[in-house]
Amino acid sequence: MQKRNTQQRRRAIIECLNTNGEVVVDELARQFSTSEVTIRKDLTELENNGLLLRKFGGAVLLPKDASELSNELLSSRKMAIAKAAAELIKDHNRIIIDSGSTTSALLPLLKSKIGLVVMTNSLQVSNYLLEQENEPKVLMTGGSWDTQSHSFQGKMAELVLRSYNFDQAFLGAAGLDLAQGTTTFNELTQLSKVMAEVSNQVIVMAESEKLQRKIPNVELPWQSISILVTDDLISIEAKQSIEKHGVAVICAKPL
Repeated sequence: MQKRNTQQRRRAIIECLNTNGEVVVDELARQFSTSEVTIRKDLTELENNGLLLRKFGGAVLLPKDASELSNELLSSRKMAIAKAAAELIKDHNRIIIDSGSTTSALLPLLKSKIGLVVMTNSLQVSNYLLEQENEPKVLMTGGSWDTQSHSFQGKMAELVLRSYNFDQAFLGAAGLDLAQGTTTFNELTQLSKVMAEVSNQVIVMAESEKLQRKIPNVELPWQSISILVTDDLISIEAKQSIEKHGVAVICAKPL
């Protein structure tokens, strides 16, 4: 009976995914009256069967071509943020691209850049870059695979990062706190801090709606951030509050 219930739940998860385009772990746990641990196991098994793509906090539809990022998975606001962030990158820059859907939106925009060196903790990012004709030099952090953030984390990854220095780091955020900085559900925040420490300029890419999320763990204080690239829905008051911390705020407008 338990096995049958599991199969039924997983079929229902796929139906939700096909309807909505993405699913969130805590919402699924409430919907099916089960634990988040069980839902994560379901998503892992469904991903192993090639039925979806895991992301932080949930899952999305599998891209039509595993070697490409599907723009259909990226909102117009994410794409506008990525375009504004890409304009900050010069040829031959040494950059870090953190894991995440917003930072990954940068990738198609790097095709015109020459001589880039890119460090990442994301297999998705590295696989995409290695197929590009402009042949950026790709570095991987290595480390321990974290199923929650779907990226490499841990002491080994930190050690590798500290062996280099970079012009820019492009980081995402689960939440934004006007008083404190970027926030996350994931308690593994040390790698983001090291990414910031080894970079001359730290660019956070996050939609303005992240200001509405109340998340407990501070990832990066505003003092560690150079630029916030967000969308044009951010309020004037919020923008000014962030700028008071010495952070430049770029408001990208979707096309």
